[in-house]
Amino acid sequence: MASLTKTVGKRGTTWRIEFFDANNKRKCIRLGKIDKRQAESIKARVELLVAARITGTSPDVETSRWVADRDDTLHARLAQHELVAARGTAESNTLAKFLDAYIESRTDIKPNTRAHLKRARNNLVSYFGADKSLAEISPGDADDFRLHLQTTMADNTVRRICGRAKQFFRAAVRKRLIAESPFADMKGTGVRANKSRDYFVTREDAAKVLNACPDAQWKLLFALSRFGGLRCPSEHLELRWGDVDWDRERITVRSPKTAHHEDHEERVIPLFPELRPYLEAVRDELFADRNFDPKANRLSEQPIITRYRDRNSNLRTQLERIIRKAGLQPWPKLFQNLRAMSRPTGSATARRSPTSTTVKRPTNTSPERRPGHKIMGSRPSRPKKRSSQRRNVGEMIGTRRKENAKPPRNLISPEKLKS
Repeated sequence: MASLTKTVGKRGTTWRIEFFDANNKRKCIRLGKIDKRQAESIKARVELLVAARITGTSPDVETSRWVADRDDTLHARLAQHELVAARGTAESNTLAKFLDAYIESRTDIKPNTRAHLKRARNNLVSYFGADKSLAEISPGDADDFRLHLQTTMADNTVRRICGRAKQFFRAAVRKRLIAESPFADMKGTGVRANKSRDYFVTREDAAKVLNACPDAQWKLLFALSRFGGLRCPSEHLELRWGDVDWDRERITVRSPKTAHHEDHEERVIPLFPELRPYLEAVRDELFADRNFDPKANRLSEQPIITRYRDRNSNLRTQLERIIRKAGLQPWPKLFQNLRAMSRPTGSATARRSPTSTTVKRPTNTSPERRPGHKIMGSRPSRPKKRSSQRRNVGEMIGTRRKENAKPPRNLISPEKLKS
C-alpha cells in the first residue's frame, strides 16, 4: 500500500507518494502543488501499478488509459521507478516507425512469415499514413480499414491481414505505447476453410500435366505434390538425395513449416511407385552431368531440386502455364489442391521410430476421395450397434447374472420348510 504525505513549507502545500517496490525498497514520487483530491486519485493509480509490477501482470484497461493520458512530467516520474515503460519519442510512436521496429525485432520468425508481416505493414501504412500516431487510431478506424480491404481482397486475405494488424497493436499495448488496441474487439480474424475452392485432381488430369511439364525436375515437383503430399516449395527444396532410401522404399521429408513444433521436424513417406520413375530420371540427369564429381560433392548432401531454388521463382505462374498447355483449366489452389489429393501413407509412429514399418501420412485424403468425404484413420472403426441389439445384449447379461446369483443368507431353505 502507498501512503500520501503532505508537506507545508515556504513554497506552499506539496504532496508526495511513498511506497515499497517489488524489491521491498522505499520509493517516493513527488507530485508538487496539487489539491488533496487529485493526490488521492494519483495514489490509487500508483497502488494499482505497484501491484501489477509485483505480480508481473499488466495493469487493467482503465489504469492503462489513465497512464496514457498523463503528461510527460508525471509519466517520467512513474517510469523512473519502473512502474510504466518510458515513453519513446513522438517519431517512434508513429505507425510506420513502430511497425518497422517490431518486424525487425522478431528474430524468431521465418523469412516467409517476415514477408507476410511486411505486406500487412504496407496495407496499414497505405491506408492510415506513415506518420499516423498509434494513439490516434480508434476501433472505428479499424472497422473502416477492414471495409476498405474487402473492396479489393478475398475474405480469407482480409482475415489474415486484420489478424496481423491485431498482432501489431497487441504488441504496442504490451509495450505500453497505447492504452488499448483498436483491433482488440474485432472478430473473425482467423482464416477459415473455403470449400468452394476445393478441387479433385484426377489421375488422368495429373498424367496430362506431367506430359506437359518442360523438364524432369518440373515433373518431379508436380509428382511430389500430387502423389507424395509435399508442401511446395519449402519441402521440395529441403530434399536431399540422402533422404531417399531406395532399398527400403521410403523418403524422409523435412518440414520447415512445422519444424518449430516438437516432434514435427520431419516425417517419413513411402517411395510410391508413382514417384520412383521421376526420381530416377532426375538422378540419371545428375549422373550424366559432366560437371558433377561424386568425389568432390557427396551425393547424399546434394539437393534433389536444383533448377528452381531461387526464392523469386514464381512456380505458381509457371504451373498455370503448364496446366493450360495440357488443355486444362487451372484449379483454384494449384499446389494446395494437389497436396490435398495425395494418398494416405500410414500412421504417425514413423516420425518417432525410423525403423518402424509404418510411416507418417501427409494428409487425410486419398486419390479416390471426393470433396466432402472423410477418410478414417488406420485403426478400423467398430460398427455401431442398433438400439435393439444393445437391448438384447443387456437382457442376456441380466439373465446370466440372475442365474449365477447366490441366495441371500437370511432366507429359509426349502428343506426346513418341509420339516
